Amino acid sequence: MSTIVVEVMPKAELLDPQGKAVVGALSRLGHTAINDVRVGKRFEITVDGEVTDAVLDDVRTIATEILSNQVIEDVVGIHVADGVDA
Repeated sequence: MSTIVVEVMPKAELLDPQGKAVVGALSRLGHTAINDVRVGKRFEITVDGEVTDAVLDDVRTIATEILSNQVIEDVVGIHVADGVDA
């Protein structure tokens, strides 16, 4: 089994109220060097067998048509996970 990671972020030109809330909280906690945060979504899709070009094409379709709202979000990354993230 393999895991494909899809990353979705708000479009750069749109306000990210959740990110603004995080940056405000960080500032109040004394982390004043951080001046911007953008909050997105990460999807981990597990597939049976090898990740072929056809599987990746299918995941790209799923990412743009189902996992993201193309009016306000961009799919910024699709990659095969090569291990456990820290």
